[in-house]
Amino acid sequence: MQRLVSYEYQGLTQWGVLTSDASGIYPSGALEETYFIPLADTLGEFIEMGQEGLLNLAKMMEDNQRDKAVEPLLLSDEVCLTLPFHPRRNILCVGKNYRAHVREFEQNSQAEIPAEPIFFTKAVTSVIGPGDSVNTWPDTTSQVDYEGELAVIIGKQGRDIAPEEASSYIYGYTIINDVTARDLQKKHSQWFKGKSLDTFCPMGPSVMVGGWPSPMTVLTKVNGHLRQEGNTEDLIFPVAKLISVLSAGMTLLPGDVIATGTPEGVGMGMNPPQFLKKGDVVEITIDPIGTLRNPII
Repeated sequence: MQRLVSYEYQGLTQWGVLTSDASGIYPSGALEETYFIPLADTLGEFIEMGQEGLLNLAKMMEDNQRDKAVEPLLLSDEVCLTLPFHPRRNILCVGKNYRAHVREFEQNSQAEIPAEPIFFTKAVTSVIGPGDSVNTWPDTTSQVDYEGELAVIIGKQGRDIAPEEASSYIYGYTIINDVTARDLQKKHSQWFKGKSLDTFCPMGPSVMVGGWPSPMTVLTKVNGHLRQEGNTEDLIFPVAKLISVLSAGMTLLPGDVIATGTPEGVGMGMNPPQFLKKGDVVEITIDPIGTLRNPII
C-alpha cells in the first residue's frame, strides 16, 4: 500500500509518495532521475498510466528502500499538500447508500431503502484540495452541510463491467466531502445544483493504491466533535455493484472519481439541524488514506 500525493514546493506543484509516518514525501521527479524509470509530470497523468506506472513506481520504491538514494522532503510550511489531481470530468456520486442515512435524510424511521443505486454528479469546478476553504455562499444558500465519503478512483477504461471484474478497474481510493446546500437540494429536486457550488467538493489528502484494507471506517468531525462514523461494510450497494451498474452502457475513464455515499450523522439530521457556518473546520478521516481537513469561510 502506498499513498500518492501532490504538493507545492518552491512555487511548483509536484507529486510523490507519502512516507509511512506521513511526515514527508518522496518526490517523483527525484525518483525518476535517480532510477531512470519514466514516471509522469503530474499525478493525474500518472493515474492514466495505469498498472504500468504503478509497477515502475513500486520498483523504484523497493530499490530506494535498499539504497536510500532519495531522501524525503519533510512536510512543512514550505511543503504543503494540495489537491491530488484534477478530475477530467464531473465527480460521479451515489446518494442514500447507507441505511441509517436514508432514514435521517427522509426524516422517517421506516423510509424505503433504494432498490437501485441513486447516481448524480458534482461539477468538476467544485473540486478543491486539503486545507482549501469551503465558501458558505451566504447570498445563495443558508443550509450548507457536510458529507464524509470514501471515493473510488477508476484506473482503466471500461464499459459493461461485471461485478466480479470491478476490482481490476479500481486504481485506488481517496476521501471526498460531498458538501451540500440542503435548501437548494430541496428547491431544485434534482441534486446537481445544491451539490455543485464552487468549493463544494474537497478531495484528498492522498490517493491510496495497492493492498488497501477492507472494510474502511469513515469518521467526520466538525470543530473536533465526532458527527459521523460509518463502515463500508454497511454500504447498501458495495463498490463492485456501483462500478458494474454505473458502467452498464456508459464508459468509465481512468481518473474518474466515484463518491460512494455518506453515513448517518449529517447536520440536517440533527435536532435542531446543525449547518456549517463561518469559522467551522470539517475533518474527514479514513485510515490509512489520511484526514481531509477544510475550514469554512
